[in-house]
Amino acid sequence: MTVFEKSRAFIYRSARPIDLALWRYTFENAPAEGVITALAAYQNPDGGFAHGLEADNFNPLSMPMGAWKAAEYIREVGGLPASHPIIKGILRYLESGDGFDQAHDQWMNTVPSNNDAPCAVWWKYPDTGSAFEYNPTAALAGFILRYAEKGSTLYCKGVKLVAEAAEWYIKTAPVERHIARCFITMYDDCKAAGVIPFDGEALLKALDDAVKKSICRDPGRWNEYLPRPSAFIESRNSRFYSEDLEDICRAECDHIKSTQNPDGSFDVPWMWYNDHNEWYVAENWCKAIIAIENMKFLREFDASE
Repeated sequence: MTVFEKSRAFIYRSARPIDLALWRYTFENAPAEGVITALAAYQNPDGGFAHGLEADNFNPLSMPMGAWKAAEYIREVGGLPASHPIIKGILRYLESGDGFDQAHDQWMNTVPSNNDAPCAVWWKYPDTGSAFEYNPTAALAGFILRYAEKGSTLYCKGVKLVAEAAEWYIKTAPVERHIARCFITMYDDCKAAGVIPFDGEALLKALDDAVKKSICRDPGRWNEYLPRPSAFIESRNSRFYSEDLEDICRAECDHIKSTQNPDGSFDVPWMWYNDHNEWYVAENWCKAIIAIENMKFLREFDASE
């Protein structure tokens, strides 16, 4: 069996329905509706998302990170019409103010109810890391500009947050990959909406600098939780790809093929660092997510696969 065939078998045996649907959409020409149907099962009546959609957090209550993760799945299938019930629900949740910190004018990275549910230590409240560094606020604000009705109260809030976030990023230039990904998403959604209320060239330059500094170029460390090229580069058409990265991208392909487990999965380079047994369920979910990402990268950069 090829590397791809082994991963396919693992996905069909072990992935959540939503990730199986994403695999089928990505590699087998299945319709996007399968992903959207599975995604709907994670949406709460308030329009927010939870229930382990973010695989390392089993909190059943809606949280900003749940909305962010739902938006990520929606982007994977090319987006949805603004009239779609899932989109309307997310906008309703964001408009409600749940999980929004007025003092910082941002959505919270972690929420108090996480402490009552099995989750990784970094999802416990209060977060001591990037709680108010626009993760996930930048991405959620971009989502608002893409989908909310222009001129609405929520839309105007999104414009304000996007402008504030961009100004902060350009001045601060953080290298942390999750923050950078949120700002990449924000820019893409603003561009799709045709509304860029900030210095777009300055933001892209700051992001380009952050990506170059963030990518670990030492293959010997790629089993650690460090950003490999695939963290930012989806294909040779990526804005962050350049010919000088070709060798390191091919090296990642070699790394992927050499680190695949016999069952077709890949090891998860993190733990929950607590005693929640739910980690062993989440670990398998994460293995499936990693397998999908790895196969997408191989498809783009390794002709043999």
